[in-house]
Amino acid sequence: MSTRVDAWCWAVRLYKSRSQATAGAKAGHIRINGVRAKPAQPVKVGDEVRVFTDREHVVIVKELLVKRVSSPLAQAAYDDRTPALPPKEERAAPVFMRERGAGRPTKRDRRVLDRLRELGR
Repeated sequence: MSTRVDAWCWAVRLYKSRSQATAGAKAGHIRINGVRAKPAQPVKVGDEVRVFTDREHVVIVKELLVKRVSSPLAQAAYDDRTPALPPKEERAAPVFMRERGAGRPTKRDRRVLDRLRELGR
């Protein structure tokens, strides 16, 4: 037994809508066992599905779903093998101090401020 990969990705909540799942498959963002999948390609129990949305999700199919179900049931339908995100680096933004009473910043001052803020990102 099998089901369409776009319907399954939508049913287990990897995509918010079925049309987004179809568009993701057409764009090559869904792979089944390492092979690029078309929207109607069948997915079977035991297949490895890689989905590239905001980041890469790696899941192993445990149960076939055709209709969207609640989140706990959807999470039970696959084994999540997604690698953990690396910890974010916390950098302090550079501080730009103006002299008290210096007045409103000029256009040049604002450009300098913008450059400092860009460096802080």
